[in-house]
Amino acid sequence: MPTPSSSSLACTVNGRAVAVDVMPHSLLLDVLREQLGLKGAKRSCDIQVCGACTVLVDGAPVSACTYLAVEAEGREIRTVEGLADGETLHAVQAAFVEHGAIQCGFCTSGMLLSAAALLEENPSPTREQILHYLRGNLCRCTGYQKIIDAITSCARGQVSHSNIGRETTVPAEREPVSNCRNVRPDPEPLRVIGQSVRRVDAPEKVTGRARYVTDMELPGTLHAKLLRSPYPHAKILRVDVARARAAPGVRAVVTSADLDWCDPYYGPAFRDRPILAIEVARYEGEPVAAVVAESESAAAQALELIEIAYEELPAVTTLEEALAPGAPLVHTAEPLAGHFADLSTLKPRPGTNICHQFHLERGQGAHAFAGADIVVEDVYTFPRVQHYSMEPHAALAAWDEQGTLTVWASTQNPYSVRVELAKMFRVPMSRIRIIVPPLGGGFGGKTYAKLEPIVGALARMVGRPVRLALSVEEAFRTVRRCDASARVRLGFKRDGRLWAAECRADFDVGAYADIGPRIIQKGTYTATGPYRVPNIVLDAKAVYTNTTPGGAFRGFGVPQLAWALESLVDEAARDLGHDPVDLRRQNLLGQGEEFAPGDTPIDGKFEESLNRAAEAIRWTQQTLPGRARGLAMMMKASVAPTVSEAIVRLHADASVTVLASTVEMGQGARTVMAQIAAEVLAVPVERVFVAMPDTAITPYDQTTSSSRSTTMTGKAVQEAAADVREQLLRIAGRRLGVDATALRLEDAAVISAGARLPYPELLVERFGMSGGELIGRGIVAPGRSAAPLGGSTPFWEMAVGAAEVSVDEETGAVTVHSYASVADVGRCINPQQCEGQDEGAVMQGIGHTLLEEMLYEGGQLLNANLVDYRVPRAEDVPGELQCRFVENGDGAGPFGAKGAGEGSLVPVSPAVGNALARLTGVRFRELPLTPERVWRALRERQVTRSRES
Repeated sequence: MPTPSSSSLACTVNGRAVAVDVMPHSLLLDVLREQLGLKGAKRSCDIQVCGACTVLVDGAPVSACTYLAVEAEGREIRTVEGLADGETLHAVQAAFVEHGAIQCGFCTSGMLLSAAALLEENPSPTREQILHYLRGNLCRCTGYQKIIDAITSCARGQVSHSNIGRETTVPAEREPVSNCRNVRPDPEPLRVIGQSVRRVDAPEKVTGRARYVTDMELPGTLHAKLLRSPYPHAKILRVDVARARAAPGVRAVVTSADLDWCDPYYGPAFRDRPILAIEVARYEGEPVAAVVAESESAAAQALELIEIAYEELPAVTTLEEALAPGAPLVHTAEPLAGHFADLSTLKPRPGTNICHQFHLERGQGAHAFAGADIVVEDVYTFPRVQHYSMEPHAALAAWDEQGTLTVWASTQNPYSVRVELAKMFRVPMSRIRIIVPPLGGGFGGKTYAKLEPIVGALARMVGRPVRLALSVEEAFRTVRRCDASARVRLGFKRDGRLWAAECRADFDVGAYADIGPRIIQKGTYTATGPYRVPNIVLDAKAVYTNTTPGGAFRGFGVPQLAWALESLVDEAARDLGHDPVDLRRQNLLGQGEEFAPGDTPIDGKFEESLNRAAEAIRWTQQTLPGRARGLAMMMKASVAPTVSEAIVRLHADASVTVLASTVEMGQGARTVMAQIAAEVLAVPVERVFVAMPDTAITPYDQTTSSSRSTTMTGKAVQEAAADVREQLLRIAGRRLGVDATALRLEDAAVISAGARLPYPELLVERFGMSGGELIGRGIVAPGRSAAPLGGSTPFWEMAVGAAEVSVDEETGAVTVHSYASVADVGRCINPQQCEGQDEGAVMQGIGHTLLEEMLYEGGQLLNANLVDYRVPRAEDVPGELQCRFVENGDGAGPFGAKGAGEGSLVPVSPAVGNALARLTGVRFRELPLTPERVWRALRERQVTRSRES
């Protein structure tokens, strides 16, 4: 019987009659997820913007996060779990699979239902109609292009397969074409490497079966909520939690005073970040207290009962304020160093807000500018931006009777988190287990410890599992990209040679260092880009402010400085009377040339990438009236020193398990690892299972960041598979009495001139029964070197971007009509996935170029939501978006591959800025290029011209 405060809801869900009791305020999303167990609809924005929670009610798409459950009375509801017909996918699901329109998968369910509703309403939509219909659905990682292509092909009836089973390859006639392949011949033809093999996680993501941390719950799970500081800088005078502790359903209310049993500080560079604020809150939104309760709603209600008295302190919320003489200090004591070896030489400046400094000189340094014929110099600023992963941060923790902590976490580097937790809770690392389900996007925001310390502590204190899932607003107050101000000076000889470069950059790392020190030194190290320059001065500072902590974000410090460098290269080309492409070409580093003493020589051909980007954007052709083109380049050093390990197991039935700790966050790592193992062992991709990261099972991997997974972890998988391959050949050689070099692998068997030995038969030969397995191990550990940052760069990531833009001078709105991205990837293991990664990177670049900026006023973050902070939508995709690849097989990774996925984001801002400068005559130095900012600059130009005339 319904309770007096609830009512009975009767409706049809996925063709099945359902009757449940609901509260008057219950949301449809909560009923579907918590009462009916339909986890396909996701919670993200909570304000009807992102579309991740989209379901169909009587065939119409609605946002279940704002739709009251009682409104569904008597209606027919369809979720993603009800799209497929048994084992046969709905046509739109099949189209998404075929076109690679799935990456992290967190937005996929909502996208599919919106697409299905559109096609039901309009079976033949135009591109413009598709873009309009998708306004209510955001995607952060695909770049939308493949989603648009999938819907278009579905409308045209061009879907070629629709079974949930494991078909592996996209049909050749529809395979994305790089148009730029120049792969060196291989000694043996490759079977699956270089093929657009279907994502191994595609079926689970299009059917809603994929489980993220927020979809998980253990028996007895409690829920945590955090009370956050309303001030950017304040002393905590008094905390009264008595009323909150007495509230219904509450199991614990915790402040920093309750954490004396553990080491409450963490951080990869400095251990300066407390689990909960200790004595002082250092930014608006910093967690001060935590409530653990039987439900999220009970925990949220108890937060309102906590009473805290603050004494507001002077705050510094900009670089200028933080660096001013006598500025208030964010931290008054020097914190302890973190656990990264390459940051063991941290250089804080006591008595200031500078937590780290990086300096590097070569040649004559600043004195060289006296020998330059033309000098260009200016200051460029880059905004604070938020990652907005569709899946906000979440973690679930539980301790067992043996004192082992298990954390299911949305993290990009489980082994780093394990180190932090072991130190904090004073237990051996063997007692810390980190399991990583699929991530709903990461982009660097989920690197290093974020929520794991607090959930681990709370679970220990209450003796039950605890889950903490942040809202989007809370994610804005957890991590962001470091904003920066960079003064860059370039000196050229009159013939166009780049003679000297100076970069003095300040990076705002927010209230806590996180990985900021590594960001400033890694980003500044390549501040001169892909150019040969004999004289350099590089200087950077990591600066504390009373704002959300800044951390890793796709590009890792390079976008901030490339924005300045590439803009000034165009300025120099103008002053020299050179074509910007020609000036760049003249100064490019060559393949095999030294970038810095002791570091890895350049492993790609910059000129090839530059030429192809110029060709793709039609650089030498006349533009339409009111349009102009711009181009920019980038180079990034991957993380070093670095370590990856992998284990490959060949089972008695010739199936394969790959154990590796690279995190699947949408980039397709599991599919790539499966392809690599399948290629080496000559088995079908569908016979390879790639385990999810689990520190108790999968071997060490430093991090899933810096575009290193394919190159480093993939190489380890290749070596582990090759280890198994050699074992097979030795067993077969003994069996046949021939040398192993006379044998080859084919179709899960060892082949000789006159015999074929299937793997199961060889395992029986080895073990005397059908029950053993062959195990191979691969380790990639380049180690330390004499390179300036302590380790030689495993590979250089390089990309070129070119844009064609127009501007509405009445409104200042900038339109990117065409964009061409060319990335040197060595070899595309999976071309479709490479293309999707780069399309997503370009769109993220367009975000911080035209739209995105976290705005503060009086230390208060004003736009921590997806209404006031606008990320790119499908309608923002350039009318022509090309992502091409240079493939010369010259990478350090498996089959000549090297990292990709970050590089294509970096040139977007300077390419668009250079195009705008050529179009308007105005050089923009501050991002984002919002309509208001552009309009004001154009008005100022008009006033200046009027005065001059």
